[in-house]
Amino acid sequence: MSKLVTIYGGSGFVGRYIARRMAKEGWRVRIAVRRPNEALFTKPYGAVGQVEPVLCNIRDDASVRAAMKGADAVVNCVGILLEQSKNTFDAVQVEGAARIAKLAAAEGVETLVHLSAIGADPESDSAYARTKGLGERAVLKAFPKAMILRPSILFGTEDHFFNKFAGMAKLSWVLPISGGKTLFQPVYVDDVAAAAVKGVLGEAQGVYELGGPDVDSFKGLMGRMLEVIGRRRLVVSLPRFAALLVGLAGDIVQFLSGGLIANKILTWDQVKMLAKDNVVAPDAKGFADLGITPTPMGAVLPDYLWRFRVHGQYETMQASAKNLRKI
Repeated sequence: MSKLVTIYGGSGFVGRYIARRMAKEGWRVRIAVRRPNEALFTKPYGAVGQVEPVLCNIRDDASVRAAMKGADAVVNCVGILLEQSKNTFDAVQVEGAARIAKLAAAEGVETLVHLSAIGADPESDSAYARTKGLGERAVLKAFPKAMILRPSILFGTEDHFFNKFAGMAKLSWVLPISGGKTLFQPVYVDDVAAAAVKGVLGEAQGVYELGGPDVDSFKGLMGRMLEVIGRRRLVVSLPRFAALLVGLAGDIVQFLSGGLIANKILTWDQVKMLAKDNVVAPDAKGFADLGITPTPMGAVLPDYLWRFRVHGQYETMQASAKNLRKI
């Protein structure tokens, strides 16, 4: 019988790419998610019955244990950028990560891959970065041979970065951002998935920081995005105090509404994160150590941002038509 991998958060942005690659490797794939009915799109990644979504809440021991029963490998892709209700940074990124690692060790799982983020630091003033760091510490304590992946900002068809700002550019002539000078090293989501597969197969362990071949400022990335979608917009980097006020106002609205109105614009904690560069450390292990060549943004962004162009998929045809009229 083929081996089995359980991927917690396997229907998410990164998880789905790992699931697809593991299915191609011939493994059975168990997608552990809170809403299996919303993960049915993963089933065609493999042959009939090869990929199976199952119910799981990482805040519950029994649920996590049941999802990994009989698994040869485990991948934890669960993480949040925004706290809502019981899904707090501590509950998901510390306690949830520790629970998965402890139970994986108890169940005799052979390999464990944990998805973290560049900037993870138990001493950080950002709750997101601090809990990511504490989560890493808990994982390695319970499962010392685990593989920890720390990607920079992720890009790909379903990303929540370039898609978000490209959508804003369709509606507004001004793009306000926080931390315009902060450096990022965007990494293609499928490259991160390829790295995770190395860990699942037992070919790598330890901590790896993953960044693509391009390093640019937040404002510079917005410029690249605008060039791809063919729109001219004013990118305004808000002063830190102004960004903090915007974040605080959004957080207060979310709190007073009991979470009914989520602050999906900019949080106080995100302003703190955006004040620090998000690039691979000079002495960190990375793609080169895994034998993977990272994909540049220019090779991928046009493939999915075309829908934000003025004429969408017909942009090139419109441009050609204009040139013909000039002849």
